[in-house]
This record gives sequence, C-alpha cells and structure tokens, in this order.
Amino acid sequence: MTQRTEPGTAPGAVRETTVGVGGAAESTDMVLNIGPQHPSTHGVLRLRLVLDGELIKHAEPVVGYMHRGAEKLFEARDYRQIIMLANRHDWLSAFSNELGVVMAVERMLGMEVPERAVWTRTLLAELNRVLNHLMFLGSYPLELGGITPIFHAFREREDLQQVMEEVSGGRMHYMFNRVGGLKEDLPAGWLGRARAAIAEVRSRMDVYDRLVLGNEIFRGRTRGVGVLPPEAVHAYGVSGPIARASGVDFDLRRDEPYLAYGELADTLEVVVREEGDCLARFECLLSQTHNALALADACLDRIAELPPGPINQRLPKVLKAPEGHTYAWTENPLGINGYYLVSKGEKTPYRLKLRSASYNNIQALTTLLPGTLVADMVAILGSFFFVVGDIDK
Repeated sequence: MTQRTEPGTAPGAVRETTVGVGGAAESTDMVLNIGPQHPSTHGVLRLRLVLDGELIKHAEPVVGYMHRGAEKLFEARDYRQIIMLANRHDWLSAFSNELGVVMAVERMLGMEVPERAVWTRTLLAELNRVLNHLMFLGSYPLELGGITPIFHAFREREDLQQVMEEVSGGRMHYMFNRVGGLKEDLPAGWLGRARAAIAEVRSRMDVYDRLVLGNEIFRGRTRGVGVLPPEAVHAYGVSGPIARASGVDFDLRRDEPYLAYGELADTLEVVVREEGDCLARFECLLSQTHNALALADACLDRIAELPPGPINQRLPKVLKAPEGHTYAWTENPLGINGYYLVSKGEKTPYRLKLRSASYNNIQALTTLLPGTLVADMVAILGSFFFVVGDIDK
C-alpha cells in the first residue's frame, strides 16, 4: 500500500491506493461473460459468471436478447392467427406448442374434438418429440468434442421430417392444428410411410447407446457433473427430462392425461433417474426418445382401426371465445408448456400468458453452476436442453 497527497487537496489529506502484485492478484474475482453470442449457448443467451480462478462463484443467466413480445402480439391476433405465433417460441417443438393454444380455446368453447383428430394429434406430438430430442442427442456430444453423433441425428431427423412435411406442408412450423381439430385429413398411404420412417429411425437408435453412452470420454465428462437436487427442481419449477433425471417423477401425459394418452398407459413409460447429473439427463432424453417412437407406433395402430370420419369441427367465420379464463398445459418435449387464456368474449384474447419450459429450467443454473469448474460449465449448460426462443418468448 502506498500513501500520497493529491495535488489540489487540503493540507494533510492523504489518499490510500492499494496495488495488487504477485500472488495477491490471484485472489481477485474475475467477471466472465459467456455470450450473448457464443458457441456454448445455443443462441443469444448470456451467462454472467464470477470466477475465483477456475471455480465459478456466481452465475446469472441474462435473458431477453431474442424477446419478440409474443404475449402482447397474441392480444392483437384472432384465434386462428395466434397459432402461428405460438408455434415459434420453441422452434424444435412447433406442433406441441400449437396444441396448448387450441386446447385452451376448445375448453373455453366446450368443444369436443373428433376422435380421429385426437389420435392424429397424439401421433404428431410424439413424432415432434422425437425430432426435438434427436437434435439434442446429436448436439450435446458435439459440445463435448464428439462430432459423429450429429450426423446420425440429422439423418434420422430427415426421415421423420419428410413425413411431417408431407402431412402438414411445413418442415419446422407446421401450422397444422386448428381449433376443433386439424387442418385436413392424412394423405392417402401416409400411415404406411410414417410407419416405415419410424421403423427406420428405431433401427438406428442403438448408435446413441453404443457411440455416445458407451464412450468413456463422454461418461467421464458427464457422470457426477452438474448434480441438480430435487429441492432445486421444485424451487425453480424445472420440468421435463431435466426434472425426471433428478428423481422428480412427474409427467402430464400420465398424471393428467390429455389427447389420447389416457388410452396409452400401457405403452407410455415415464423414465426417471436419481443421480441428477449431466449423464442422467442425457439418459432420460434418450430413453424418452425410444418411448416416443413406441407411442407413435401405437397411435398408428389405433388410427388404422378408426372408421372414416371428420378430422375437425366446422367453425363460424368469426370465432369468439366466451368470456372467462382457463389454463391448458401440455407435456412438451422440453417440459411443461402452459397457456393461461383470458377472454372478454371478443375474437382476440384479452390476455394469453405463456409458461414455457426452457424459461424455468434455465433459472436453476443460478444454483447449479456455483461451485463447479469453468471446464464443466459447457457440459452442464448443454445438458439443460433449452431453446433460447423458448426462454425469451
């Protein structure tokens, strides 16, 4: 420490200046910004980290860089138009995003959806789940240095995207749900092509069991790393595969069945792990992908048995939901997705609040990252399987 008198100061006034040198500088905390544009963040997410050497002392997710104001835009669109806005926040789960909106409006109207539409929605929701999970099954090993799985993942995704595109006309933003059912019936011969695509994908899923889970480097980077306790899951409202990997046994498809899931109880398997680490989260995601393929096959079997019938309800030219409010939630690929709809009896929602899975899930990083190494931060962040648009809405 040095003492010196500043020019122009009162006589006798002394300013003390501390100069850190040598080993003393090592105790100084460093603030590190990961993002908002960074290879580790899946998009424009910013992590503000306070480091003590290589150890993370404090972590703060800084969100909002992609904010589109979708909830406010809902209020200026009618009930047909808001489907287009709703399917874009998690761009890997577009069909599932649409479901919550149409289910909320149908509940307000007291509308029964044709059985054919119920089973087809369930089928397409599970195919969309597989598409979502395949992206993370391929990209997570890539973030840890393994490039090969991403090529397999995109090959499998392409098989399923072809059948999804054929039925809806879109590859990512399907716009296939309608209030009262679906846009149109399935094309002739589509059920057979969908069954063949599912069988092809299933025949190659062992790649992830052998190539990824059987890789000792991958297991070394993920086992025991980023352990999320069940208490944090409940505190932050974490859901989906991340919550179930920490021993929280909750899945809306089983616990509050919607669509046709109540009739699929024998096929539906809720995969739970107790470890709560990065490896457990990946294992839950992989097992859930296997089960989604089995559910899709079961839906195909049921649709093939259904007699010909309508795929939607006839609606008035101007659709107005009655005055009131309701909440519709679904088990999206990344977790619980909910819409709180308030109507004043007009053709547009008075309020449509979106509860997205990624927003809640990512908040748990404030508890999880402190005490871990910077080198493990990428492994932990990647295992949270988030979409930035789903955070920022």
